[in-house]
Amino acid sequence: MKNIKVVLRKSTIGATERQIANVRGLGLRKIGQSRVLENTPAVRGMIKTVIHLLDVSEVE
Repeated sequence: MKNIKVVLRKSTIGATERQIANVRGLGLRKIGQSRVLENTPAVRGMIKTVIHLLDVSEVE
């Protein structure tokens, strides 16, 4: 199974509570912080709601 690398590129200031919760759920707190997550439907759904704040790439 492939993994997804997610990097927080924009601030959550001005974002809705739901978007902030999704960013925190992905394990991101500060701008520039990155996480490698499993490519599951739940994670992809969380990424989809805040894609405008993130950089996403596939990692093996």
